[in-house]
Amino acid sequence: MLKPLALAALLMTPLAATAEEVGRVGVDWVGNDIIIEAVPDPKVQGVTCHLAYFERSFYDRVTQGNFFEDPSFSAVDCTQTGPITLGDIDRSADGETVFKERQSLILKSLKITRIFDEKANALIYLAHASEVTQGSGKMSLSVIPLPRD
Repeated sequence: MLKPLALAALLMTPLAATAEEVGRVGVDWVGNDIIIEAVPDPKVQGVTCHLAYFERSFYDRVTQGNFFEDPSFSAVDCTQTGPITLGDIDRSADGETVFKERQSLILKSLKITRIFDEKANALIYLAHASEVTQGSGKMSLSVIPLPRD
């Protein structure tokens, strides 16, 4: 049985989406690939994002250096896959992380952040890298208009 503090910690843990690989495209002879994953939004029923990102091969890692890191390049596109039901989403301007995956041993991760644009009645999904040392200007955006009541 969970103790009260453990239960409280579990309930306060942010809901993170899990990704399912749905495609893998080889881009060169050394084994570098573009991975495509389906990421359902854990707090918005009826929305699935597809995230594409680059995965370096073993050969590329050994010959090019920076062994423990993949590039920050990514693309996202989200679509309505059923009736949209907004859960308890963050409505602040800085949004909420929907998905996060490491791109290096410790310093970089690939994220999908959801922002709710109340005025336009739309959900904005931003794919971006989070880098501790230099940040990253590499990003991709997808917008889902919500039905008006």
